[in-house]
Amino acid sequence: MNSVILVTGANGQVGRSIVGSAPSANVSVVGLTRDDLDITNSRMVAEAFAKYKPAVLINAAAYTAVDKAESDSIQAYTINETGPETLAQACARAKIPLLHISTDYVFNGSSNRPYTELDEVQPLGVYGRSKEAGEQAVRKSLTEHIILRTSWVYSHDGANFVKTMIRLGQDRAELSVVDDQVGGPTSSKGIAQVLMKITLQYLSGKPVEWGTYHYSGVPHVSWYEFAEEIIAQAHEIGLITGRLKVTPIPSSQFPTPVERPKNSSLSTEKIAENFNVDPEDWRESLQQVLHNLLNAGQHR
Repeated sequence: MNSVILVTGANGQVGRSIVGSAPSANVSVVGLTRDDLDITNSRMVAEAFAKYKPAVLINAAAYTAVDKAESDSIQAYTINETGPETLAQACARAKIPLLHISTDYVFNGSSNRPYTELDEVQPLGVYGRSKEAGEQAVRKSLTEHIILRTSWVYSHDGANFVKTMIRLGQDRAELSVVDDQVGGPTSSKGIAQVLMKITLQYLSGKPVEWGTYHYSGVPHVSWYEFAEEIIAQAHEIGLITGRLKVTPIPSSQFPTPVERPKNSSLSTEKIAENFNVDPEDWRESLQQVLHNLLNAGQHR
């Protein structure tokens, strides 16, 4: 009998990567988009559980518009808190685990070292607070859960920093990028592989240490350093053809409605110890994403 892995948020960056990673003949991955399932609607969630009878649920659905959340807080909390709570309660009734994706934005970024899972959370804005509330709802509703915090997600799908740099780099001769915010760029494919590894470990009958984990790419860099590497690699393969200058600026020169954490670096020691997962070198993952963009014709 096939085990069904149900994935919500299947049209997002990570959701697409999870669905695309369907690993073996005896595991079925079913992806549901927002149009397929309103994760805040308990009746719809119950109907989806009855239809697909999942063995594991992975929640990749989220409200991720950081600045917009300040004026759209009801919707942000509905999706990021009520949604995970509804899913976790359904998982508890069905006696299956939930793997839920969270964010570095639960921290305020004032630490001078990478954040561990034991560090105190202190979100700076509505987005971070709504994601932290979702974490708490999952923990309260379900014992068998994984909360995976990650940072600076990118892929060849959706809207993200890598694609923005490529688009601007094709149109401009110079870019200014903040250099006083540091974190770990993380490919959606890498996140999907980690979630799938944990899922398959559970489905194989091996014990799983439930709880909160951090996963992100290395080395930790500033947005400016990330941008420089993106431009350099893109130029090398012809995705960007002109000469482009990238200038570092402080975040004070690039004001946003919500302050971003100055330090988004996450320690991945716990997940390495419990699941034998090493952080990806984002520079290598970036190569694959840029080649995917090139092959998709997103160049001039």
